[in-house]
Amino acid sequence: MTPESPFGPVTDTVPELDEPLLLAFAPLHKRAFGLAIGIVAGVLLFVVTVYQILVPPEGGSTALLSQYFQGYAVSWKGAFIGMAWGFGVGFVMGWFVAFVRNLFIATSVFITRTREELRATRDFLDHI
Repeated sequence: MTPESPFGPVTDTVPELDEPLLLAFAPLHKRAFGLAIGIVAGVLLFVVTVYQILVPPEGGSTALLSQYFQGYAVSWKGAFIGMAWGFGVGFVMGWFVAFVRNLFIATSVFITRTREELRATRDFLDHI
């Protein structure tokens, strides 16, 4: 039989968290996030290069990217090479962002949980 209180039965269990709160603290899947960012970065670089092929710019150009991405040029071949480079760089960036976010969330939850456990048991020896 569980003891009663004015607010209902008293239990020793921790209440379940709401689903939005669980989703906020859920870890990101690193490979999936990297894949998503990589695809977007690759397609974006491809589209920008094709746009510059079809409508030559008056001022700046993405030709500077050839200094960073080997084989890239403002050409059809360069558009596909740029897409591959964009995917690779985007995947690494997305994976790293998900890794750092997961590490930060896990560390903050660990620190918060540890502080609260210490606060709850601060006067433990006073009751002995």
